[in-house]
Amino acid sequence: MTGPSDSPEGTAPRRRPQQRKQVLLRLDPLVYEALARWANDELRSANAQIEFLLRRALAETGRLPGEAGPLPRRGRPPAHPPNDTRRPPGDSPG
Repeated sequence: MTGPSDSPEGTAPRRRPQQRKQVLLRLDPLVYEALARWANDELRSANAQIEFLLRRALAETGRLPGEAGPLPRRGRPPAHPPNDTRRPPGDSPG
């Protein structure tokens, strides 16, 4: 039996873009408060801090999958992209 996600014989199946998984996590309130303070110190959300720590632990133990992409960039994009050669207003070349 074939379905819509099956690929024709001889071709590799297309990989769908990965969606972020949602996980319900129950924490001791004091642990959460400590985590939230730490995240705030590092300008991250509590969720981003948890993912950062989990990735670091996985990498340290050699368990982080090679296919795992980098942490997604969050927040406001930079005012000027890195390859932007424009000068800020009022800045003269000499």
